[in-house]
This record gives sequence, structure tokens and C-alpha cells, in this order.
Amino acid sequence: QVQLVESGGDLVQAGGSLRLSCAASGSFFSSSVMAWYRRAPGKQRELVAFITSGGVTNYADSVKGRATISRDNAKNTMYLQMNSLKPEDTGVYYCNNFPWGNRPWGQGTQVTVSS
Repeated sequence: QVQLVESGGDLVQAGGSLRLSCAASGSFFSSSVMAWYRRAPGKQRELVAFITSGGVTNYADSVKGRATISRDNAKNTMYLQMNSLKPEDTGVYYCNNFPWGNRPWGQGTQVTVSS
């Protein structure tokens, strides 16, 4: 059974850092393009960054230079290091495959950045 579990979210001050983790169960992970998405209050879910199975990365303009996506295929785990956090980074962060996001969505992890 496919399961995605996000963790690492917290309440932080602007300028702070967080490292989010996504633990995946199922054999799909190592061969999949994986991504972080976020849903800000009152907005639709949006793509934050994605990483191919081989480690090629791509970032949304809003986080470029402040975020680093990485993965450990041996551990079926993906990470998102976020630095210089801004209030507009506030939201629930989810992981899923890209571009379809067609695995069952997890609960997400809440990131709140105070100004």
C-alpha cells in the first residue's frame, strides 16, 4: 500500500530554516520524479520543487535560491531544506510524484512563518 508521510513542519520566525521530510512506502519511489507541493491559506496547492530519480532538480521561482530538494532512494525518503523563510512560505507542505500527483496524498506538514 502506497503511503506518503510528511514531517518537519513548525512555527518559525521569518529568516529561519526548516528541513521537511517525506517518507514513502511502496516500490514506486526510487523510479519516480518526486515533488514538494504546498497549499497556502485560501489558495490552491502549488508546486514548490521536484527532483528526478537521478537527482535533477527544479524549483518554483518563489523559492529558488532558498530551497534545496534532495532524496535518498535507499531510504525511500525525500527532503526539502528551506532557508530564509518568509511569511508567504506559510502553508501545508505535501509530497507526491510529479507531474500527476496521483499517489494517495498524505496529511501534510504545517509550516508557519511569523513576521
